[in-house]
Amino acid sequence: MKDPRKIEEILNKPIYFDIDKALKRGWELFKAEPAILVIYTILVVGLSGGVSFLFEDFSTIFSLLVGPALTAGYYLLGNRISRDDNIEFSDSFEGFKFWFPVVVVSLITGLFTIVGLIFLILPGIYLGVAYSFAMPLVIFGGFEFWTAMELSRKLITKIWWRFFLFLLLLLVINLVGALFLLVGLLITIPASYMMVYAAFEDLSGDLLDEDTSGDSPIFTHESES
Repeated sequence: MKDPRKIEEILNKPIYFDIDKALKRGWELFKAEPAILVIYTILVVGLSGGVSFLFEDFSTIFSLLVGPALTAGYYLLGNRISRDDNIEFSDSFEGFKFWFPVVVVSLITGLFTIVGLIFLILPGIYLGVAYSFAMPLVIFGGFEFWTAMELSRKLITKIWWRFFLFLLLLLVINLVGALFLLVGLLITIPASYMMVYAAFEDLSGDLLDEDTSGDSPIFTHESES
């Protein structure tokens, strides 16, 4: 893990976010493994819908305790695809290896965002966007939740309006997907996650060590793979 002082030096450097590059790179990642990503999305949507329909009282618990690990699965698949690894469908569930940290960071970022929305709305919108990389930083950087949240906030704040526009474009993409009898969402949802991962990979720069050991995946930038 990087020295905190080195991280501050990196964050003080100018950052440019190329929206078009993130969209194209994310689409390339999706096209590399469309079958696995679509099937995984069917599973995720099916589980969420099934729990909500059959066990309505437990749907919130499912979203809070299982949803983050399922979301982490998308980022881990994106990382594997970016590294040109051989991928099997079982790899989709590697997010559960990071169950506790991703649940914690998801709960805390969600709580902060909701509180911001309740009180003044704008702070909630700001935090909702700024914490977009908190989970990937937990997964790939091995940071504890607060450090990951602050690194994400400081990084995205430097290009907040561009990143907000990027997320709005992803929202539009998914709305278009929903118009096609919701079937289009099976493509736009995983493609959107790949695009967010591509943006994370591009913007994270030297925040992450490439020699990550243990169970954490090795993080390799596109330009270095």
